[in-house]
Amino acid sequence: MFALRPFPDVPTHRYKIYGLSIVSDLRLPELPEDEGDGEADVRISGAVVAGSEEGISFGPDGAVLHIKGIASYLIRDGRGILVDPAPDAVDRNVRLYLLGSAFGILLHQRGLLPLHANAIEIDGHAVAFMGETGAGKSTLAAWLHDAGHRVIADDVCVLDFGEGGQDRIRVRPGMPRIRLWKDALERSGRVSADYEFSYAGDESYEKFDVPVSPERSTETDLDLVAIYVLSTGESFDISRLSGVDAADAVFSNTYRGFVLSELGQSRLHFDAALKVVRSTPIFRLERSRRLEDIAGDVSRVIAHARSLVEPAC
Repeated sequence: MFALRPFPDVPTHRYKIYGLSIVSDLRLPELPEDEGDGEADVRISGAVVAGSEEGISFGPDGAVLHIKGIASYLIRDGRGILVDPAPDAVDRNVRLYLLGSAFGILLHQRGLLPLHANAIEIDGHAVAFMGETGAGKSTLAAWLHDAGHRVIADDVCVLDFGEGGQDRIRVRPGMPRIRLWKDALERSGRVSADYEFSYAGDESYEKFDVPVSPERSTETDLDLVAIYVLSTGESFDISRLSGVDAADAVFSNTYRGFVLSELGQSRLHFDAALKVVRSTPIFRLERSRRLEDIAGDVSRVIAHARSLVEPAC
């Protein structure tokens, strides 16, 4: 059950992300603004969402995500998210879950494929880095950014199979930021005091949001030329995955993929994963993750990706 209500004293804002236009009653400073005035793809509104329990539940009105002490979110039909902040919740934390898990469910409702991955532009093409939380995706992306490569997406990488079918997969622009742990941030030459905590109110969770300027990010879709699955090893190594191993990498690194069966989209997800495997080389990228090794690792990754981009061109 829910009842619509506007957020108090907040004008409507327009944003864009993942190729979608958004109209929101809630200010979302993390997102690029949209100057368009047509009908939006997604509407974000204030609401009273009743009957919420911790976690995710599904019902006739849509999917409800409840985060204790933060907010309840009702995600409907891939077109709307109703937000019910908890009393005294910090706005930054409300947006954290709204633009994370809640939006991930909405992307699945729209039939898109979001991967738990970062994406970087190398020579005009998209290269994605998949892996579990803490695998080093954002750390690698930050060093590639500092080496002169534009950021396409951070943490959630949305694939588009629209034009060209299974032979051409494109990455839609995502979050123009990089989220870094304190040690990785400071190793990159940044000062943690200059950035906001990703989660407000718990300074023991030492992760920070590093905004990416418009000229160092992209607002256009780019062809996906390779996916790297990050793993930890004693030395640097890149090996090609194929068949079941490649497909399993896509399945296991689908962002919030556990909701697909409840949404009735398991078959759609299976078909999308097969398209990725058939059209895009997938590699296991093994590295020590010692921060003192990362400069050399980045150079090797760039060289390997460029060897794939040239034939693609």
